[in-house]
Amino acid sequence: MFVTGARPNFMKVAPIMHELAERKSDLTTELVHTGQHYDFEMSGVFFDQLGIAAPHVHLQVGSGSHGVQTGRIMSAFDEYLAARPQPPRAVIVVGDVNSTMACALVAVKRGIPVAHVEAGLRSFDRAMPEEINRVVTDVVADLLLVSEPAGLENLTREGLPSERIRYVGNVMIDTLVKQLPDARSLAMAERHGMRRGDYAVVTLHRPSNVDVDDRLRKLVELLRRLADRLPVVFPAHPRTEKRLAELGLKDELTCNARVHFTAPIGYREFVGLMETARLVVTDSGGIQEETTHLGVPCVTLRANTERPATVTSGTNTLVGENLDDAWRAIEQILEGHYKKSRSIDGWDGRASSRVVDALLEWLQH
Repeated sequence: MFVTGARPNFMKVAPIMHELAERKSDLTTELVHTGQHYDFEMSGVFFDQLGIAAPHVHLQVGSGSHGVQTGRIMSAFDEYLAARPQPPRAVIVVGDVNSTMACALVAVKRGIPVAHVEAGLRSFDRAMPEEINRVVTDVVADLLLVSEPAGLENLTREGLPSERIRYVGNVMIDTLVKQLPDARSLAMAERHGMRRGDYAVVTLHRPSNVDVDDRLRKLVELLRRLADRLPVVFPAHPRTEKRLAELGLKDELTCNARVHFTAPIGYREFVGLMETARLVVTDSGGIQEETTHLGVPCVTLRANTERPATVTSGTNTLVGENLDDAWRAIEQILEGHYKKSRSIDGWDGRASSRVVDALLEWLQH
């Protein structure tokens, strides 16, 4: 049983389920969607584009505070498992969203083995809800499938047994590699009336950036400054758009013709935008990985990252809280000075094959 809840999960589950189907093993698979992301552009379109069959069940938990949402997911998932004629042989959770931790906890309390894809990531910032989700999930999971080199070090330092740990690489890159030809065919730059290599892409959604009024105002100033240098495409997360509107900042952005403020877009469209951008400004974790593989300069508006390989071997630059540092990093990129990507072990488009090898061996024993 695979569990998804938010859009980053879908890109991680898709290549694993495809690989399992190609193996023609005697295993059947089931997909549970908790409904943590419930807007079609935040969820449904991803199933269409990634070639994933409709979920077997949609728990429709919706939004809420982290505590409320996590509780709803646990209750709904527990009821679903209780109603089944027999439990699944294993529950596979991915990433670090509330659904990941909630469903892992429910499964282990019912005695169902749990595997965690993308185990071992750590930002070492307990103020991030995702960090709590990662730590808790890794402690209770029976199989820890690690996506980046630092994950092995983190799990070992935390005392988790080596027999539970497998390094498999990054399944997000599998999805990126598979979707890239179709993404290129969409000509997203031209669709927005821009020249390839001559625009920026922006995403913002983390509470530390969008839930603090003064911080969000300063970020809008940064984006307006960036738009003075080149066009900006800003697919806005629903929470971010709501916060901008509440503070009267949305009009400040949308009145500038060089800011292309859009609703959330499909994964394929977003990849097409990223690949031909001059730079990406984000607070997302997955985008740090994708820009690294694409060789696109990335400025991350965070003081830490759970994906250090994107900094040491990729194109990612962390700029912390100081937005003057962010602007300096942007200027360096605009002047043609930025880090080039180097190869990262297991970020090769074949991680899902190694994940399935590990799952089949685990289930056999």
